[in-house]
Amino acid sequence: MLDFFRKKKQAPDLSGIATDMHSHLLPGIDDGSPDTETSIALIRAMMDLGYKKFITTPHVMWDIYQNTHEMIQASYLVLKDALKKEGLEVDISPAAEYFLDDHFNQLLDKKIPLLTIKDNLVLVEFSFVNAPFNLQDMLFKLQLAGYQPILAHPERYIYLKSNKRFYQTLKDMGCMFQLNILSLTTYYGKACLELANYLIKNDYIDFIGTDLHHERHVEAIYRAGSTMETIQRLLDSGKILNPSL
Repeated sequence: MLDFFRKKKQAPDLSGIATDMHSHLLPGIDDGSPDTETSIALIRAMMDLGYKKFITTPHVMWDIYQNTHEMIQASYLVLKDALKKEGLEVDISPAAEYFLDDHFNQLLDKKIPLLTIKDNLVLVEFSFVNAPFNLQDMLFKLQLAGYQPILAHPERYIYLKSNKRFYQTLKDMGCMFQLNILSLTTYYGKACLELANYLIKNDYIDFIGTDLHHERHVEAIYRAGSTMETIQRLLDSGKILNPSL
């Protein structure tokens, strides 16, 4: 299927983004790529889109994906070795997407080092059903530990549509925002697209990510040529930080 899209579709040029800082490309450790072969195919397809670097961010969501630093590192080394054998010269590094739950609090309490996007940048997410009651406390605790939180896909928390002021509260706290490319289409629904446009209009977006899990995401990105104008405007603003990663 990926080969079909490379041959039949004119791939959008996403080279201006340079680095995909939110992806689930490490094989076999979350709901992303199930094996090394799939990881390589996904990376090839994304390289065709112009990406030069991939920061892999497997879920650390303790009720479902109990990924540790050691498990993530082991999967990363397997993929890195496979890419070398395939002759693919691409920059890839391991980080994580941390779910804000009790386990995350324990990591902070125990001062266990977190896997960062770069330097002190940490990608976090929370429930799509409702925000944790102590969300602001956890973000503040993360900052006290010396980390800079990046909130993954803020546009996908649809329940915030009726409380958009909360986005400003998070920004005032120093939280950075990462937009999913496919949120600029109706892939996640119209409400998500509306929130994405709201966040862009208010200059809230700091990073752009694919949140890539599987080939259906790649196929959707290949079809999303209409989003390029919006992406280019974001890049032209100079506020998107992906190229600095």
